[in-house]
Amino acid sequence: LDVSSMDMWNFFSTCLVSLWLHRFYVYSAVAFGISLWIIVQFSTAKTKKKVTEGVSAPDKLVNGYATLQAEEVYVAGVKIFYGSQTGTAKRFAKGLAEAVISLNLPVEVVNMGDYDPDDCLAEETTSRNVCVFLVATYTDGQPTESAAWFCKWLEEAANDFRFGKTYLKGLRYAVFGLGNSVYVDHYNTAGRNVDRWLWMLGASRIMTRAEGDCNVARSRHGSIEADFEAWKAKFLSRLQALCRGRKKPCSGKCKKGKCKSPGKQSKESSDHELQNASEYENPEAEEMFETSSEEEADAEEAEGTSSVVDVEDLGNIMSHVKKAKVPLFQRGQNFDGWIYFLFSGYRLIGSHSGVKLCRWTKSMLRGRGGCYKHTFYGIESHRCMEATPSLACANKCVFCWRHHTNPVGTEWRWKMDQPEVILQEAIENHQNLIKQFKGVSGVKADRFEEAMTAKHCALSLVGEPIMYPQINRFVKLLHQRGISSFLVTNAQFPDEIRNLEPVTQLYVSVDASTKESLRRIDRPLFRDFWQRFLDSLKALSEKQQRTVYRLTLVKAWNVDELKAYADLIALGKPDFIEVKGVTYCGESSASNLTMANVPWHEEVVHFVQELAGLIPDYEIACEHEHSNCLLIAHKKVR
Repeated sequence: LDVSSMDMWNFFSTCLVSLWLHRFYVYSAVAFGISLWIIVQFSTAKTKKKVTEGVSAPDKLVNGYATLQAEEVYVAGVKIFYGSQTGTAKRFAKGLAEAVISLNLPVEVVNMGDYDPDDCLAEETTSRNVCVFLVATYTDGQPTESAAWFCKWLEEAANDFRFGKTYLKGLRYAVFGLGNSVYVDHYNTAGRNVDRWLWMLGASRIMTRAEGDCNVARSRHGSIEADFEAWKAKFLSRLQALCRGRKKPCSGKCKKGKCKSPGKQSKESSDHELQNASEYENPEAEEMFETSSEEEADAEEAEGTSSVVDVEDLGNIMSHVKKAKVPLFQRGQNFDGWIYFLFSGYRLIGSHSGVKLCRWTKSMLRGRGGCYKHTFYGIESHRCMEATPSLACANKCVFCWRHHTNPVGTEWRWKMDQPEVILQEAIENHQNLIKQFKGVSGVKADRFEEAMTAKHCALSLVGEPIMYPQINRFVKLLHQRGISSFLVTNAQFPDEIRNLEPVTQLYVSVDASTKESLRRIDRPLFRDFWQRFLDSLKALSEKQQRTVYRLTLVKAWNVDELKAYADLIALGKPDFIEVKGVTYCGESSASNLTMANVPWHEEVVHFVQELAGLIPDYEIACEHEHSNCLLIAHKKVR
């Protein structure tokens, strides 16, 4: 037994000594094995990553089973809008649709005449569709009949501060215009306008606008069909790149359409083709699509004309105006270009008047609701004409809807148009604006016919209508035609209020209840503005007709002056008091108001309830929540 134990010990001792003597080889073998294991693990992990690439990790459990997130969709489909007169644009739309279908993408062809942009276009900002617009230019640079309403709506939206510069942000689009270069002055005007208006509303073009030319002598590819086919090929290439979630590299410092990115090739290729694309890592981020110097130049020009136009500050120009009694806006003068831009959507009449279609008129034409005047007084919005015989004003209110694009002054100093001419042209222009809705989707035929005969005139469009020397004659002509009149004045012309013959309803804007707050909010031009304001309210109390106070609430400016408002109401003794929350009109160099200054409807209601408690002869009569407005009525008018 002892001998066996000794032999076993000797065996182990010999092995241990052998291992120690050859320990270098043992260490090498172990290191080799570990290295081999690491290589195998790395290769396996890389293979698994390739297999699962593009598949997201489980994001939730349903009944105990993990569900995978859907693969990111970069282009959900393509919508092709066309406006055609002879059928060419429609034919191109169908051909493009067939090509898109071959890419296994959903496609929809839409006739602009059957499409309501007011209800539907904003949906394209989140649909991930690519919208294509094939727009033909018809007579005198106008769009075709089927596209007329679409283009009209787009133009008004692009120039309406209420829509803003980001209304269509997220909409991706491309434009192909159809025209004839024989008509040099109007060549592809409709396509260019649609492209510019979409851009102004914040939409992103995926490629530069292309233009087809029916004039074979000037056509870039020999015919309009060849022009379209060349553009279509580039569009499909761009579309495929978008489907892969790829975009052009851009430094983001492009200016006036000139890309500053490194590696930029020729302008032709940069306009239409994908170069050195990078991965689309954040689908929610804004893509760096192409811009155009044409639109940016227009925007800069518009920005340069957005300052306050003060007639009294025009120096030498106004000295000439005083002496010569020239028209306020005379065609052919330097005023001509910018005034038509500033009053986009307006129809200027003569030298100092204007008319415009209210959005509530458009709403009621489609069978929808009317404005607060419809709720409060029964005025049919689709039969209401919004006009003014004087574009000039004596105030520079911080909440001015027109951003002070109209001139201001303290007296009438311009060549005067006759009231008969103003009224006739106002009615004709109003009817022409209504006619643009003929055949528009959703417009009620009976209301369209009724709208052609105005039954009410709101003299509150812009400016101070009571400044017009022939205002009494103008109002009388309205009444002779069976048209009721609501006239609004800013309480700076007490003598004119006293001399004013009865109108259907006379408004005075009471924008503040103390001298200091009125100075800050209305920014009047008269030095004795407060005395004029009080005298105007006294003059209103002497009028033997329906009178109204209009209060505009600006949060943090004039909402804490209840007792002072009650005193002013006792001074003017109005029949009605309209209390309305201020409407935010967008950014302006003329005002520092923001959305924070807009009271909630509940706050307006609370203000009215407290005010009604201070004026026992009055009571709350009506409410129009959409307009953020309430009506307080004197108990005598029950």
